[in-house]
Amino acid sequence: MGIWRTKKIADLMQEAGDNQKLKRSIGTPELVALGVGAIIGSGIFVLTGVAAANYAGPALVFSFILSGLAAGLAALVYAEMAAMIPVTGSAYTYAYASLGEIIAWLVGWNLVLEYLVASGAVAVGWSGYITDMLASMGVFLPRALVNSPLSGGLVNLPAILITVVMTGVAIVGTTTSARTNKIIVGVKILVILAFLALGAPRVKPAYWHPFLPFGVTGVVHGAAIIFFAYIGFDAVATAAEEVRDPARELPLGIIGSLALATILYVAVTIVLTGLTPYTNLNTPSPVTTGLLAAGVRGASLIVGTGALAGLTSVLLVNIFAQSRVFMAMGRDGLLPPLFTRVHPRFHTPWLTTLIVGAFVTLIGGFLPVDIIAELANVGTLSAFFVVSVGVMVLRRTQPDLKRPFKVPLMPWTPLLAIAFAVYLFFNLPGLTWIRFGVWVTLGLVVYFAYGRRHSVLAREEESKAVPRPPYRPSPLEMPAPARKPFPFKLPAPELLRMFLPRWRRD
Repeated sequence: MGIWRTKKIADLMQEAGDNQKLKRSIGTPELVALGVGAIIGSGIFVLTGVAAANYAGPALVFSFILSGLAAGLAALVYAEMAAMIPVTGSAYTYAYASLGEIIAWLVGWNLVLEYLVASGAVAVGWSGYITDMLASMGVFLPRALVNSPLSGGLVNLPAILITVVMTGVAIVGTTTSARTNKIIVGVKILVILAFLALGAPRVKPAYWHPFLPFGVTGVVHGAAIIFFAYIGFDAVATAAEEVRDPARELPLGIIGSLALATILYVAVTIVLTGLTPYTNLNTPSPVTTGLLAAGVRGASLIVGTGALAGLTSVLLVNIFAQSRVFMAMGRDGLLPPLFTRVHPRFHTPWLTTLIVGAFVTLIGGFLPVDIIAELANVGTLSAFFVVSVGVMVLRRTQPDLKRPFKVPLMPWTPLLAIAFAVYLFFNLPGLTWIRFGVWVTLGLVVYFAYGRRHSVLAREEESKAVPRPPYRPSPLEMPAPARKPFPFKLPAPELLRMFLPRWRRD
């Protein structure tokens, strides 16, 4: 089978049960918060206005709905896979069970782009927001301590500090991480609700005309642009082995978080485009622009608080998700065994989380990641594509598997998810394609240098393929040699008695 070997779902489930060191302590509310924490970042305060100004105008509402439906197709696919294979690893594990080891490795390798590299960009964004907020209060941080060496500074200290704190939260425990994330997500939602409460009474319907300034084409193009605002719900699936009832709660967490995010995106878009003409929203902070135009004071503080909460939750969830993917890859032998170590007290993959936090610290503190972060979109789209193909393959090859949740309208739902992923894939900049090719090549080098030889499945195949030497018993086990017959025939007993001495006969 070689690099195309697949892992049996029964073996995945047995391994998860035998190695159950992770604590099952989270339920549907925590999963929804985990998904919302990953989906809604600072983009809700930036992307809504910029996309309305440049692509769809007030009709961006329909763009969000269309994009949400497209993301929902992928969410349904993930929901079936997560309920059927409630094992940590998300898209990596699903690919291993359906399409083969090499595809699984590439998916896991590309998820590094979605979680780890993107976390570095999020940490830099968090640093920018906290620096601006402190500056508005008269506190100015030294430029050398808020910029990377390649950006004219020494180190981005705020990015390092927030990464260290979130790494510590992720190590302390799954329950602590879930509770912390719920608090941060709660703050984020409260800020969004505050914006809606302040803005809704000041909406002027006249600003919604013309409603379709860019036509239907603008709505579709806007949907493709803002699709990346929905990236992150797949992080819910990485917590599969820490969910109390994964077969029921994982689909609820994935679909529920996406539905809540869509409602918030649509509501913000409706209010924002009603506060000021959409042409005025092409700014780095369109929500602040809209609130100021409506006469709301303290707009920068409101937006800054929401953005900080959004970025903090994204950073925490990304560190959490990446550590679980690495743990699954380590358990399969594709990464060194140290990635599988679980803390005896906290019941978390503490060493893996520490490694992820260290890399995010280096990226956020010392590298300009604005260009590298674009690769996160490619990694996510490749995962969506593979999982959608995988769910169809398993329906065909293993139709009798227990599926607590089934994708409706099979096979059209995954086919549409594939079509949308491919469309977005081919609309990315050419330079992103080149960088992605370099990243995949590097991943293949790592796989053939380490993963292929250390794979658990590879070792099992080798042990079955090597013929056993013939059994040779020890000298103690050898049977006694047969006695050789006499070379001549003995005479009959009667003749022998004639030759015996007389005293013997007596």
